[in-house]
Amino acid sequence: MSELDNANPLVYEVSKARQILPEEEDDSITDKFDTREIFDLIRVINDPEHPLTLEELNVVLESNVKVDDDNNSVYVEFVPTIPHCSMATLIGLSIRVKLLRSLPPRFKVDVKIAPGTHESELAVNKQLADKERVAAALENTHLLELVNQCLSKRATG
Repeated sequence: MSELDNANPLVYEVSKARQILPEEEDDSITDKFDTREIFDLIRVINDPEHPLTLEELNVVLESNVKVDDDNNSVYVEFVPTIPHCSMATLIGLSIRVKLLRSLPPRFKVDVKIAPGTHESELAVNKQLADKERVAAALENTHLLELVNQCLSKRATG
């Protein structure tokens, strides 16, 4: 097995589950997407190296999610656990894919590394912003398998 980038990451407490209101379950009412709803979609994504979620590692924070439902845009900044994290592109791709699969196609999804938190921030952000590169990455069966592992629910012991 290869050596982990961050063998002993800090683990943070997760936020409580959001109370679902009756009107949110009523399909006859159109409600807008909000920050917490988007955060709930990505907080449970698995880290590619550890049996932990992105929320447990503080890679994603609700405060780093911006939603503008009226203008069909979602913006997420994530913070790799270490400045030289080799999994940063995979994490960003996993966040992007989760949102693209979960949201209506009207949304423009931007996923970026938070400024100053990764030594290859500009290169990773350029990759994540390039639709053709994202599409090509998802045509790679090995990479798609890794993304799907990050997005799958982990078996609990």
